[in-house]
Amino acid sequence: MFGTEMKLLTGNAHRAFSEQVAQVLGIPLTPADVSAFPNGETSVQIKENIRGQDVFIIQPTCLPTNQNLMELMILVDAARRASASRITAVVPFFGYARQDRKDKPRVPITAKLVANLLTSAGIDRLVTVDLHAPQIGGFFDIPVDHLHAVPVLVKYLREQKLDTSNLVVVSPDVGGSKLARAFSEVLGTPMAIVAKHRVSATQVEAEHVIGTVEGKDVLIVDDMTESAGTLIAAAKALKKHGAKTVLAGVTHALLSDLGRERLEFSDIDRLI
Repeated sequence: MFGTEMKLLTGNAHRAFSEQVAQVLGIPLTPADVSAFPNGETSVQIKENIRGQDVFIIQPTCLPTNQNLMELMILVDAARRASASRITAVVPFFGYARQDRKDKPRVPITAKLVANLLTSAGIDRLVTVDLHAPQIGGFFDIPVDHLHAVPVLVKYLREQKLDTSNLVVVSPDVGGSKLARAFSEVLGTPMAIVAKHRVSATQVEAEHVIGTVEGKDVLIVDDMTESAGTLIAAAKALKKHGAKTVLAGVTHALLSDLGRERLEFSDIDRLI
């Protein structure tokens, strides 16, 4: 479809995903040595001529975030110095997206810093999925393709023959109401919102539910979860308000050991 000028590169963040993308496109991954020196510095060598080629570098910046981000930037620099005609960074999960504003004195806006670093490294375009804060797309002075997982998750739910007649889509906080609205419109269901208060980075309190969930099956939707604090607090509040069953659909499951343990003993019946 793309001709012979398209080249796919990947680092070590999620090679299995990159291989699946290559398989779907019907083109091989361009061989590259992405390793580390004994002192931990990243070493990159692209093993094939990419001069004048359209290069796509697939590298989410999930854990370990800093390592994967550095690999991405060094791969970009290597491709630029190898005279690639265009470099697109495919970053399904964009790390540091939660640090998108100054909400306290003397703190950085790290999402903007990462945007500057990637642009300076030499990318011409960014492709990402479900940014935690959509305005991050505006931090770049290059085109940003902000894709959404709603169609993928909805397709899966329909394949599972989910009964939507008694379903309510729920946002676990006010900030996620746009995402919940998108799901509710596609599924043809009402929506509700849980009002939360963040106590710390891993602890969330949720008490108030805006909307009717009593006797309903609910689907909590969120862009990401790590310690699962928001999800389990929302599920607890929904059950308290009479929800029958609780499903959760999340785009980026960056689950820590704490998150896995919490989910195991939470009010959530199923995580998608």
